[in-house]
Amino acid sequence: MADSLHRLLRVLGMVASLIWAGSVAAASERADIPFLAGVNLAGGEFRAAVLPGVHGTDYIYPTLADMKPLLERSFNTFRIPFRWERLQRDLFAPLHEADAIRLDGIVREVTGRGGFVILDMHNHARYGQHIVGSPELDPAALADAWRRLAERYRDNDRVVFGLMNEPMRMPTEQWLRAANAALRAIRATGAENLVLVPGNGWSGAHSWFSSSYGTPNSAVMTGIEDPLGNVAVEVHQYLDNDSSGRSTECPNVDAGAAALSSFTAWLDETGNRGFLGEFGGGASPECLEAVDRMLSVINRNAHLWIGWTAWAAGPWWGDYPFNLTPRGEDEPPQLRLLVTHARQTMR
Repeated sequence: MADSLHRLLRVLGMVASLIWAGSVAAASERADIPFLAGVNLAGGEFRAAVLPGVHGTDYIYPTLADMKPLLERSFNTFRIPFRWERLQRDLFAPLHEADAIRLDGIVREVTGRGGFVILDMHNHARYGQHIVGSPELDPAALADAWRRLAERYRDNDRVVFGLMNEPMRMPTEQWLRAANAALRAIRATGAENLVLVPGNGWSGAHSWFSSSYGTPNSAVMTGIEDPLGNVAVEVHQYLDNDSSGRSTECPNVDAGAAALSSFTAWLDETGNRGFLGEFGGGASPECLEAVDRMLSVINRNAHLWIGWTAWAAGPWWGDYPFNLTPRGEDEPPQLRLLVTHARQTMR
């Protein structure tokens, strides 16, 4: 009896050792996120005036056919915009299954090929006409949506959570409270995924220190609270005269680089990491030079930046002047420049 008990305990010990070893191996296989270089694959946010709209008529999600030519050009990351009202048709309700399955397909195709997906809630801190954190829209609603997304994707560390695209026309403090509530909800699920947190005022790098939208982001966004510290601060930077991305002209080739340099200094001073979620310019030599100088700021400060995604590619852009979608061997000049920078970051 004693011998049998001894053998049983020894077997149990061996099983426990194997389980422990397996768990350690699984943990060690969680790859560190490399430098993220890619593009926005737009479509899921189209026709925001028609909500929820009809997939394939009012909005579209990209497919493998849209992604593959970009993956083959050394891009490793795709930022996928979606509308909150489409993915969650009613507040505090389960995710809309058809749209969630479409996102699942994107995630499976990209991450299965070694790439990364940024889920971009493209809502400007709004659901319908209501602003997050207002009396009509409690921050708990945003936290609930991200809890559900985190539960769906927490086992895939190649999925990055982009909390919100370009919060605007609200107090910066109000946005920070909502962002921190969403972060708490994400971490409560056990998800350790990287989270991108934007600032207020369209999260422009050029206006990071401005008070034109309220208390400057530079003062408020030091209050991001993540127990894991696995966040990056997302900014956007277009190169036209008013940094809106509505013109293909780039009147000052140093404007973008200057904006990112100031923001980079803030990252260094506050101990944060940065991510350039949207940027773009026309195909002129001046715009290409402006993009090159701006991305060179990131290259020189790679210890403070985790990456960038350019605006934009996707199946429905047509003759949109910022369209980065390759057409066979025909590549927009902006895309050729971005490929050069992407390959430099992979060295």
